[in-house]
Amino acid sequence: MTDFRTLLATLSRPRLLVRAARLGIEDYRRDRDLRRLTDHARPESALPQLLEKEAVMEATRMAGDASYSVARHVELLIALMAEARLQPRLV
Repeated sequence: MTDFRTLLATLSRPRLLVRAARLGIEDYRRDRDLRRLTDHARPESALPQLLEKEAVMEATRMAGDASYSVARHVELLIALMAEARLQPRLV
């Protein structure tokens, strides 16, 4: 099993994006937001897809692509952080 908390801790993103995501965690609602961001019906299988989508978003940001959406990137980061917090800790 992958420890997603460790994986998230190794991500290097601009501080402003991370701060915005941290502020948004309070308003995160799994039933509403996760369904909108992923194709998975089961929350347990959503983290890998969220990580993949966030990596694509980061690549788009780094490339300076005009299709980059800051709002969407923050939404993905919020979901990643919130879902990682909901995962059971590995001993």
